[in-house]
Amino acid sequence: MWTFTAAVRVKGVRWEATMARPSDWVDADPQVVRAAEPFDTFYMREFPQMVSVVYALTGQRWAAEELAQEAFIRAYRSWETVSGYDKPGAWLRRVTINLARSHLRRRVAEAKAMTLVALRQRTPLETHPENAEALWTEVRGLPRRQRESFVLHYVDGLSIAEIAEVLEVAETTVKTHLQRGREAVLRGLGVGRREP
Repeated sequence: MWTFTAAVRVKGVRWEATMARPSDWVDADPQVVRAAEPFDTFYMREFPQMVSVVYALTGQRWAAEELAQEAFIRAYRSWETVSGYDKPGAWLRRVTINLARSHLRRRVAEAKAMTLVALRQRTPLETHPENAEALWTEVRGLPRRQRESFVLHYVDGLSIAEIAEVLEVAETTVKTHLQRGREAVLRGLGVGRREP
């Protein structure tokens, strides 16, 4: 058995306490206790995925990079806290999804305002194949949670459990959103089950 001493200085007075280590203490597992990852390593690994997630949700390349950068700025400002989380990537995805939601709400409000002034014109992406644009148009037309689940699964490659953690919902809810989203996208693309 060993002892340890803790000392605290309060208003110039030093307080010490010596305690014996209880025999039922268990040493920390060295694999669980990990050093915080440097921010630049985290950024280099996660940034391309966050851009892909936002692009799939919004359909705008400039917004994808801008919103992903904003999420990383927030992570950097709180890196001391965020790096201590078990899954800082899940926190980052939650922030990124919330930023994309806000962006989409602003876009809807702006579009409504613009229709009062003039017809809204849409410029398609020239580098995007037509069939891919049709797919993402269908995905962007899904209800919010279905769209987010679809993008996190098919673009970001997250598992059902990881999506549930990011969106803070049950795994069964994610499965339902994915199934309904897939069915809606296939219907919208004209790819459905044919009855004999």
